[in-house]
Amino acid sequence: MKIYKVQTAAYTITLPQLTELNDVIKKVHGFDFSEYSKASLSRRLDRIMQIKKLTYYDLKHLIINDHEYFQTFLDEITVNVTEMFRDPNFYKAVNAQVLPYLSSYQHIKMWSAGCSSGEEVYSLSILMHLAGLSAKSFIYGTDINTEVLQEAKKGIYSFRKIKSYAENYTLAGFSGSLSDHFTIMYDAASIHSELKQNTLFSVHNLISDNTFNEFQFISCRNVFIYFETSLQERILNLFYKSLCPLGFLCLGSKEAIRSDYFKSKFKTINSKENIYQKIGASSTTY
Repeated sequence: MKIYKVQTAAYTITLPQLTELNDVIKKVHGFDFSEYSKASLSRRLDRIMQIKKLTYYDLKHLIINDHEYFQTFLDEITVNVTEMFRDPNFYKAVNAQVLPYLSSYQHIKMWSAGCSSGEEVYSLSILMHLAGLSAKSFIYGTDINTEVLQEAKKGIYSFRKIKSYAENYTLAGFSGSLSDHFTIMYDAASIHSELKQNTLFSVHNLISDNTFNEFQFISCRNVFIYFETSLQERILNLFYKSLCPLGFLCLGSKEAIRSDYFKSKFKTINSKENIYQKIGASSTTY
């Protein structure tokens, strides 16, 4: 009996095909992936093609002709890995080094860029609540992925997830238990309504959209690693223009400001967690 193997090469995208597909997506749907990390984008496309058993030409046909499929494609291609109080040392640093300064503001506007299903937004909301700053803070969560934003707006997570996030909460040094901030409903947990009321989730494309407010605090962690250097600098400029004078930019332990130009525009507050403070009052475009 012959054993036939699937030819995985049929489900592997080449560099010229990747360039062509980026052009097609931009022309047909207005999304520009050309400055995403090619290695990361190729891996995700290969995975989609292998799971769906699509050749490159099948995939291109669907993207051009099936607008409903494109939303599914977008959900699969964008990165949606998150958890509450991810990297506890980051929250320790924000609590100790940023909140004492933010507490002096009459109003605190915060932006979680690339917020996925909302865990970071609600982590920040809990953080502000514990610091007694909820009444004067408002947190915006944005993402390119509409499906995960719908999940974020609900603020309902499986109880299994909440149990796994509880260790992060404890390691961040906060009192009580993470479950204190949720209403448990059978196998799910819903964030308390007072922690949702000062939050807003909306679609925002970091690549093509402009600034939409002036913020005292912007967090964009575990996102830059998927972008080429030129795109990282464009987004840094967006964040710079979106911050008020002396506002804080948080990139997390895996990403940092590498451009000499932007290093001159920010003061380093925490070098391990890459927390920066905008210098001066200018919002000059780079």
